Parts: sequence; structure tokens; C-alpha cells
Amino acid sequence: VQLQASGGGLVQPGDSLRLSCVASGRTFSNYALAWFRQAPGKEREFVAALDLSGVTKAYHDSVKGRFTISRDNSKATVYLHMNSLKPEDTADYYCAAQYGRIVLSSMSSAGVYDYWGQGTQVTVSS
Repeated sequence: VQLQASGGGLVQPGDSLRLSCVASGRTFSNYALAWFRQAPGKEREFVAALDLSGVTKAYHDSVKGRFTISRDNSKATVYLHMNSLKPEDTADYYCAAQYGRIVLSSMSSAGVYDYWGQGTQVTVSS
């Protein structure tokens, strides 16, 4: 499956942004999905993930209550809705996919995902 992320940009603290990641090539509904991010000089970190059904979700503690991951299988798209953005959310954001079911305890592990999109840059600055 090929993944194409978009929606990044320059926003002010407290603003909202929605990232999108469109998949092509395979049956989208068969994939668990996730978002990771990488800030300059830091390692890639988990942000959010959801399972095949879109019911089971996992979030990094730093984004709980502010970010929401969702999927639209009819559009083969996974979204990351980001509210109350902070300067520390500044990073390149990557979508990822893995065929089949992933247990909740593994959703935050980058090594679980075989497919990655290119990054979309999010900058939060006043």
C-alpha cells in the first residue's frame, strides 16, 4: 500500500489542524493505521493509532484529549485532528499502516508498521 500524507502547515499556539493520509494500492479496510512524528534532532515518536474497525485507539499521553485519529474506509483515508496545538507539537508527521490486526499493546511500536508515507511538516509558532 502507498501512503500520501498532507495537511501540515504553520499555525499559532492554540490553533487546530487536520492531517490526512490517503492510501492506494490495497484494500484499505484491512490495515491498522497510525501517526508518528519526528521533531528536529529527536527520534521518531508515536502519536496515535487505530485498529481495523476504527474502534480501538491509542494515543501518546502528550496528545490525549487534544488529538483524535479517525479513518474513512470509503475514502481510503486516515485523519489526525489536532486541537489546542502547542509549540512542542512541531514536527514532521508520518502516517503508517500495517496489514491485519495489531494488539493494543503493540500499536505504539514503529517496528510493527511495514508501510510509511512521506512526512508532512507541522510548525506551531507565534
